[in-house]
Amino acid sequence: MPQPRKHSSDAQRQAACRRRRSQALAALQAAKGLAPLPSIATMPGWTRWRQILAQVEEALRNVQEQMQSYYDDRSEDWQESDKADEFTEKIEAIDELVGQVGECRDKIG
Repeated sequence: MPQPRKHSSDAQRQAACRRRRSQALAALQAAKGLAPLPSIATMPGWTRWRQILAQVEEALRNVQEQMQSYYDDRSEDWQESDKADEFTEKIEAIDELVGQVGECRDKIG
């Protein structure tokens, strides 16, 4: 036995599908805490882009803190080793990225 039709025409079915997709996208963006894109496609989304850069900066700071904590928890012998020097360089590289992302966010703002 065939299922009863939900929509009387293909156009209505397609419109319902587009509506569900846009609602799902809006819900996903809201869950991430991002501002919606401007309704006019030619307008820049400065607010949204600043929010994304702030999230990136926070994530990089989190990585940096975890790496520093890992370094601090190692023994003195390890901290004086070549591996520790390489690890310190990586922490410094993350620190530079944090600064660059912050500068970029400030330029946009």
